[in-house]
Amino acid sequence: MKELVLKTILFALGPVVNRSAKKSEEFRTFLSRHNCIAQIGLKDGSISRFYAIRDGKITASSKAPGKPDVSLLFKDVETALELMNANPDMGEVVHAAKNFKVMFIGPDPLCVWFGQLLNASQQCLIEKGTLMPDGSRRFTTLTNGGPLFVHVKDDKILRVTPIEFDAKDADSWSIDARGKRFTPKRKATVAPHAMSMKSVVYSDKRVLYPMKRVDFDPNGERNPQNRGISGYERISWDEALDIVSSEIKRQKQKYGPGSMTIAHGSHHQWGNVGYYLSSLLRFGNLIGFTRLSLNPDSWEGWYWGAQHHWGHSQRVGIAGNYGTVEDCLQEAEMMVFWSCDAESTNGGYMGFEGTQRRLWAKELGIEFVHIDPHYNPTAQLLGGRWIPIKPTTDPALAQAIMYVWVTEGLYDQEYVAQRTTGFEEWRDYLLGKEDGTPKTPEWQEPETGVPARVVRALARQWGGKKTYLAAGANGSGFGGAGRGATGAQWARCMVMMMAMQGLGKPGVNMGNLQAGTPLDHEFYFPGYADGGISGELVFNGNAVNNYQKMPHVITMNPVRQMIPKQQLPEAIINGKAEGYLWDGVATELQFAPFQYPMPGYSPIHMIYKYGGSYFSTLTESSRMVEAYRHDSIDCVVNQSIWMEGEAQFADIILPACTAFERYDIGEWAAGGGYLPHGFNGTNHRIVALQHKCIEPRGESKSDYEIFSLILQRLGLGAIFNEGCSELDWCKRVFNSSDVSKRISWKEFCKKGYYVVPAEKPALRSPVNFRWFAEGRMKDIQEAMPLPSQWAEDFGKGLQTPSGKLEFMPETLKRSDPNNPERPVLNRYIPAWEGPHSKELFGKYPLQMIATHSRYSFHTHVDGKNGFTQDITDHRVCIGGHYYWLVRLNARDAEARGIAHGDLVKVFNDRGAILCAAHVTSGVANGVVKSFEASAEYDLRELDGEQLEVGGCMNILTPSRSQQRGTSSMSPNSCLVEVMRWDGSRPGDATSKTDGVQEAAHG
Repeated sequence: MKELVLKTILFALGPVVNRSAKKSEEFRTFLSRHNCIAQIGLKDGSISRFYAIRDGKITASSKAPGKPDVSLLFKDVETALELMNANPDMGEVVHAAKNFKVMFIGPDPLCVWFGQLLNASQQCLIEKGTLMPDGSRRFTTLTNGGPLFVHVKDDKILRVTPIEFDAKDADSWSIDARGKRFTPKRKATVAPHAMSMKSVVYSDKRVLYPMKRVDFDPNGERNPQNRGISGYERISWDEALDIVSSEIKRQKQKYGPGSMTIAHGSHHQWGNVGYYLSSLLRFGNLIGFTRLSLNPDSWEGWYWGAQHHWGHSQRVGIAGNYGTVEDCLQEAEMMVFWSCDAESTNGGYMGFEGTQRRLWAKELGIEFVHIDPHYNPTAQLLGGRWIPIKPTTDPALAQAIMYVWVTEGLYDQEYVAQRTTGFEEWRDYLLGKEDGTPKTPEWQEPETGVPARVVRALARQWGGKKTYLAAGANGSGFGGAGRGATGAQWARCMVMMMAMQGLGKPGVNMGNLQAGTPLDHEFYFPGYADGGISGELVFNGNAVNNYQKMPHVITMNPVRQMIPKQQLPEAIINGKAEGYLWDGVATELQFAPFQYPMPGYSPIHMIYKYGGSYFSTLTESSRMVEAYRHDSIDCVVNQSIWMEGEAQFADIILPACTAFERYDIGEWAAGGGYLPHGFNGTNHRIVALQHKCIEPRGESKSDYEIFSLILQRLGLGAIFNEGCSELDWCKRVFNSSDVSKRISWKEFCKKGYYVVPAEKPALRSPVNFRWFAEGRMKDIQEAMPLPSQWAEDFGKGLQTPSGKLEFMPETLKRSDPNNPERPVLNRYIPAWEGPHSKELFGKYPLQMIATHSRYSFHTHVDGKNGFTQDITDHRVCIGGHYYWLVRLNARDAEARGIAHGDLVKVFNDRGAILCAAHVTSGVANGVVKSFEASAEYDLRELDGEQLEVGGCMNILTPSRSQQRGTSSMSPNSCLVEVMRWDGSRPGDATSKTDGVQEAAHG
C-alpha cells in the first residue's frame, strides 16, 4: 500500500509542476533555468520516476530517457513518504539528511536548483501581499527602525508607511495609573531611518553589478598597495564567483585553515534568514574562517564593569525591564536620565514607541532630570532640569551623590544590610577613610563642572523620592557614558546607586520607559540573535530555543583561531594581537586572554567583508587603510549594497540587494540571544513576513543567494540550502513559531503581519527586581542565570558569588584583584585622554563625544542621497556637498571665530575632518558633540593636507581599550581642536572614489 502511495505522488509531481508553471511566471522562469533529466526514487531502484525538464516544461516517465543529471534517492518507502509530504515533519527531514537516508546525487548547482524547485512548486501559487484600490499591492517589511507597509506598482515602490492596525488585529493593552488610563496608538511608530529606506533603494550609490579592481589580477599581480586608490571595472557574475570560490580554495591549499576572516558589523538588515548571525554564519562555518571576536560595542561599561556587581552576564551586564512601564507610571516620583537620549537611540530598534510612554509620565507630573554634556532631544522634549557635565567625569558626580546619601542618611539602610555585601568598604571610600579624600560635592566640582550646590540638591531630591534611573540608551544599561575611558566605573556606580536606593521596590528601578511593556512574553517567535538558519550552536542563541523548534542541520567552524575586532588592523600589520572574550555564558570568561595567531593556524591572508563599514564603527578607523593595503592580504572581497565606506578597498565587490528585494521573516525589535524579550520595548508584538516587494535592481542578488552560488562552486550549496529558497526558510521559521497556531501560512503571506495579543492583566509580568527586593524566588520570565550559577537555592538571589548586590565584587577579587585600571573598589580614575592629559589637553582642549545618530542606524541609511540627507539636524548641504554636523558651545565657537553654519576642521593627531558647525548653548562648554557611523569615508587632499570630508568621526577616536584586561572601545574619550575652514572644498579636489560609481552602474 505504501509503495502505491509513493508511486502516486511521483506520478502526480509532473502535472503539479506544469500547472504551477502555467499559473506563475516567476516559477516558469525558475523552471527554465536548467534543462536536465531528474530522477526521484529509492536507492535500491525498486521505485523510480524520471523527469525530463526542457524549456520550462516537464515530462515524466517510469523509464529513464537517458542518464539522470540529478537524482533524489531515499533509503526506503517510509523515508520517501515522510519527505515527499506537502507538510513534512522537519525533524524527520533533517534526521534523514544527517544520516544519509536521503541523498542528492549530481552537480551541486543542479541539486540546489531541483530541491528548491520542488518547494517552489507549492509556494508560487500563494498570494503575496494585499491588492489595494489604486491597483498597487501592499507588502510588509521590517527594518532596524520598525515595520512598514510597502506599496508597489509595476515593480516600483510608490511609498512606505508605518503599519497601522485594523479591526481584526489584537486589542492593545492599557495601564491605569493615578486615576488615568493610558493606551498606546494603534499603529507602529518608526524611526526616521526606517522611513528613509525607500529613497536608498533607488540611490545612485547602489552597487548594481559585480566589479573588480582594475589592477587586481587573481592570476598575477594583485597590487594591494592600490586598494582605495585604483578604480573598478564591471565583470560578470560568473567571473566574480569563479574568482571568489577559487581564492577560497587557494587559501586553504596554500596556507591552511583560518587564512580567511569574515569581517562584519554588529548590525545589518533585519530578518531571521538574511542576517549575519544566520546565513552569513552558516556560509562561514561551511568554508572555515578566523572569527573576529566582537567587543560589546554598545555595552562596554556594563559588560566589563557593572556585570561584576549584579550579574546578568547573559544580557551582557545589563538588566531586563519586565513590568517597569506600569510600575514607573504608577509609583515613580522622579526619573533621572543619565547619559540617556532615548528619543534619539529608540532603544535600538523600537522607533518612537517609548515616546508616548514618556509623555504619559510627563502628564502624570513625574519630575525629570537630565545629566549629559548635551541638552539632547529627550531633555528638549520632556523638559526638567538639565545638568551639563564634562565627558568621562560621570563617576565622580555619582560618587559625590552617594557621599551625600551616606552623610545625610538618604539611603535605604535596611535594604543595604539585607540585600548587599561590601558596603562598609565602599562607605569608607566615599568618606575618605580609604584614601584621605572625601568624595564631597566640592571634590567633584572642578572635575565635572557641576556646582556643588547642584549636586547636594540633586542628591537630596533623589534620596527623598521614589526614583527611576534611566542609565544609558535603554535605561537599564547600554551605551551612553559606558563608551568612554571611565565607562566601566560609571556603569558600576549606576548599579551601586540603585543598590543604595532599594532597587526593585515600588517606583525604584532602572528604566526610561523605552522597554517593559505588558506584552505576552511566553508567545514564541525567534529573535535575530537566536541563530536563524545558521546551525551554529555556540556564537548565538540557537541552542537555547531555535534549534529545538526549527530542526536544521548544524554547522560548525573548525577554526578556533580568533582576532579581537578592535585589534584587526594590528593583527594584520603587526602579525599578532591579544584580546579578551565577549561571552555571556559566565562572568568569569572575560578574564582569560586569547592570542592571535593561534598555534597550528595560518595568519589571515583574505578578508571577506559584509555589512556596514568599519571606517565609522571602529575607533581610530583609519588604521584599516594600512591594514587593507598590507602585502600579507592577498584578496579582499566586499559584499555590499552601496558603494560606501570600505567597499572602495575591495578587490572584488559583490552587489547585494536590499531587504525590499528578497524574502525574510522576523519580529519587530526581537533580538533574542543576549536580548531576550527585547520586543517589550514596542507597544505591540508584530511578526512580519518581509515580502520580496520588487525585483533586485541591476544584477544585485540577496546575500543568501550570493553565499549559495559561491558554495555551489565548492560543492557545498545543497548542504547550505537544505533544498530551501529564502521563502522556504521563512515558512520553516513560521511553522516553528507560535504564530503558525494563530494564522495560516496562506493568510500570513497575503496580509504580511500578525499582531500578538497583549498579555491578560492577571498574567502580566511582575516588576523586575521586585522579587529580589522582597527576598522571594525569581518570578520573571527570563531563563537566566544558568542552573549552576545560583549561589543560593535555585531561583533565589542574583548571579553573583554572594547572590546579592556586591559593592566589592567577588569576581574581581578572585580573578583580577590587582588591576590598577579596574580595581575591586571602584575608585574614580580620571580618563587617560581628557583634561588630565595635560600636554595633550593643551594642544587639543575640546572633548568630543560622538554618539549614535538619531537619523541613521550605524552606517545603514546614512549618505546614499536618501531623504535624511536633507534633514539639517543630520547633514548640512554647503556648496553642493553634504557635511556631517559638529555641535559646539557658543563661547567655544566665539573664541575661535566660528559662526553657525561655517565649515570647520575638527582634528587631532589621528586625523582631520571637515564638518558643518552647529553653534548652540545646548552643549557644555569645552565639549564637541557629533555622531558616530557616517556611511561615507571620503579622504581628500585639500590645500596640501589630508582631510576626510564624509564625516567619519571615528578616525579621530582612540583605539586604546578602556581598561587593562579588556577588549573594549572608548570613542567618547577623545580630545580635539576645532578651527574655521576657509580653504578649498571637496568640489575643488578629486576624491579617491571618483570613477567608482561609473563602474558600479556599468
